[in-house]
Amino acid sequence: MVSESATLQTRLKTDLTTAPTIRDTSLKRQPKARGFGAAFIVALASFLPVTFPQSALSRDSHETQYRWVKDIQYRSAESAAVSTNERCRLDLYYPAATNDYATVVWFHGGGLTGGNRSVPKALQGNGIGVVAASYRLSPEVKAPVYIEDAAAAVAWTFRHIAEYGGSTNRIFVSGHSAGGYLTAMIGLDKRWLSAHGIDANSIAGLVPMSPQAITHFTIRSERGIADKQPLLDEYAPLFHVRKDAPPMLLVTGDREKEMLGRYEENAYFWRMMKVVGHQDTELRELAGFDHGNMVEPGFPLLLQFIGKWYNRNARP
Repeated sequence: MVSESATLQTRLKTDLTTAPTIRDTSLKRQPKARGFGAAFIVALASFLPVTFPQSALSRDSHETQYRWVKDIQYRSAESAAVSTNERCRLDLYYPAATNDYATVVWFHGGGLTGGNRSVPKALQGNGIGVVAASYRLSPEVKAPVYIEDAAAAVAWTFRHIAEYGGSTNRIFVSGHSAGGYLTAMIGLDKRWLSAHGIDANSIAGLVPMSPQAITHFTIRSERGIADKQPLLDEYAPLFHVRKDAPPMLLVTGDREKEMLGRYEENAYFWRMMKVVGHQDTELRELAGFDHGNMVEPGFPLLLQFIGKWYNRNARP
């Protein structure tokens, strides 16, 4: 078994500082920097090559070096609805010959009403583990059930990832759209993970991609509130801004192409985290990309963020 900790930071620093600039000419729309003051300079995510250390791993023998464990039930079925058995499951993808690797818990999008789990191709073969979790959906369930499910999936990761060689000190949480909303909610509102005996501050980092920062429109719909009527209550990540939260990277699409003011929500979210004293919140806007297609150029930013905060929770 090979330890990642001795090589990860060196490799990431090399990739980010000395690697040649490689432009993917297959992209029909390449992101351009858009400013909103100095703090909102956009990282050109799709242009930055990101690789984690291969150590003993070989990309040429991908299938033999990484393993899958699929259809793991992360919540007890005791006295639960049938949907718990169907939806409260996860798939684990991990480097088989590595110790102490970082893991991303990934939540899919779909407006809290649709979607299913999958391990993004862009996260495969990078020396990290990925836990892709599905969760129960509205209208079959209502808030806060899907938030509770997301917290349970993260709790499963804290309790079991070491059994597969991963580090409990290097668990990151991310997701797109509704998955980004769930990421922010369980990372900022500590009660959801506290129900499982876990401190949300144990998460190494949060990367919500194009999340709702106000109360999610599906939760508003459950209450008969129109999707263009803003609401900020206990189910809004903005309601839970706090100084001591884990490091967070907010990524959105182009403000002129995003849905329902999503960029501006996140800009205010970013600002309020700064106002309360959180120094490790970043915001990236991917100009030229809309809500649906911003996730692919967002993955390199996620991988770089993992490299940056890889040893945040390292024990002496």
